[in-house]
Order: sequence, then structure tokens, then C-alpha cells
Amino acid sequence: MAAIVEGRQRDVGGFKVRRVLPSRAFRLVGPLIFLDHMGPLTLPPGEGIDVLPHPHIGLATVTYLLDGELIHRDSLGSLQSIQPGEINWMTAGRGIAHSERSSQALRRAESKFHGLQLWVALPKAQEEIEPAFHHYAAPSLPMVEHDGAQIRVLIGNAYGVESRVQTLSPVFFIDARLRAKAELPLPEVYEQRAAYVVEGAVSCDGQRVEARKMFVFTSAAGSSLRAESDARVALLGGAPIDGPRHIWWNFVSSSAERIEQAKRDWKEHHFPKIPGDETDFTPLPTYS
Repeated sequence: MAAIVEGRQRDVGGFKVRRVLPSRAFRLVGPLIFLDHMGPLTLPPGEGIDVLPHPHIGLATVTYLLDGELIHRDSLGSLQSIQPGEINWMTAGRGIAHSERSSQALRRAESKFHGLQLWVALPKAQEEIEPAFHHYAAPSLPMVEHDGAQIRVLIGNAYGVESRVQTLSPVFFIDARLRAKAELPLPEVYEQRAAYVVEGAVSCDGQRVEARKMFVFTSAAGSSLRAESDARVALLGGAPIDGPRHIWWNFVSSSAERIEQAKRDWKEHHFPKIPGDETDFTPLPTYS
């Protein structure tokens, strides 16, 4: 059986995203505690994406673009362009700051932007590890065909292939393009699974879901998606996380006290600066 989750609009750095996780019904799917669908947007000349410097602890961010480009900078000194089909994996651990912006070259003309960002809650034993950043180019991520579906295994092991993206817990993330009437079985190796419809419409167990909604599968038993039109679907999930997590703004932790410390550290400018993006600053939110 599957439950259906519909994302809610949120403003992030001056543009709207659709926040799918956490939801009222499901705070996590496997270790995934956050899913934003960004765009699709058409940006006029002179405009771009500006996600200003901000902090994270206790999680890993996963950025995957469907269209456009972002420039990632972080307090480790990383400077990386990410383009469609690539993965940016940033492990925050004990603390990191980063920004994501459109390049100056991209701002000179009309541009497109479309993508997904996920947060992976780190296992308790790794919540305070050293921060790290890894970029994976599109050719390094395996692609397979399956009965009318083109499947890119971005993270994890599925459909007979395994991604080279290194993780700290069992987790998967798959970009699947389905032709109309194609059927795709879900990976069964993972205990908690979901399917977010990016484009088109799919059905499962007699339920139909259109773009910007997500099936969350409440059983590990075999299930299949059927494309009711040409569709693009993100499959995601993994093993359950090892205990409850607190989430506040950009901070995730098994300890409420650790969240409070992170708030103080950011407010008092104790996080390291981002080389090349030292001036701008995202204030700590005022909500309680």
C-alpha cells in the first residue's frame, strides 16, 4: 500500500520551492529527512539563483539538477559547478557553511533552473564527523534500461548496478524516465521507499499521482509504478534511521541541545567563512 504526500510551497533565497519532506504524515523516508523540488524556473537576463551562505550540522546535502547550473562554494574551500545529471554530496557533520548561486555567465541571458535537493540524516555515530564535499560527474553514475524506463542510479544499489557515490548509511536515489504505459518495479533491497513524480503521471495499487506529489510505500513488499503518460520519477529511501531526529532550520541532530549550540554558533559567527563568498550572511530565523 502507498500513502500520498503533496509538497508545500516555501521561499528559499528569493525563489519558491516545493517542500515534500518533512511532511505531517512522514518526517523521514529511510534516512531522508528533507526533499525540496526546485523549479522549474525561467530566469530573465540579469537574474539568477542566490542561496546565500548558511550553515548545516548533522546531515549530508544531496543536490541534483534537471536543468540549469549552480556554483557551489563552502567553508572547506570547495568551488564546484554542478550541471544536470551530476551529484553534489556535502557532508556537514560537526558543521559547514555553503552557498549556491548562478554563475555570472549564466545571468547574461535567459536561463532555466530545475532540480531536487535532499538531506540525509547522518547516523548518530557520524553526526559530528569532519565535514566533506564530493562531486560526481554524470558519466560516473550508472544508467540502465528496463522495459520502457531509462534509469539513472544516482545513489545506492538497484536494477543490477551500483552508484559510486559514497554514503554513511543505506540510502538510494534514482532518476527514472518512463514512457507511457511502462511499468517499473521498485527496488526491494531497502526497507522504506518513496516515489516523487517530477513530471507526468503514474499509478500504483490503483492510485494515480500527478506531478509534484509523492507515493510513500508503507510496506516493504513488492510494488510497481505504471506510467499513465510519459513521466519522470525520483525514487528514494533507505534503511530507517537509528532513532528520532530534531530538525530546526538547516540543523539536524539527535540532540536538542546540539541544535541550540548550532544556533548560537551561527548567530555569533563562529562557523568558518566561505572563501569567495565571505560578505553575505543568512540571519538566524526568528521563529521558535
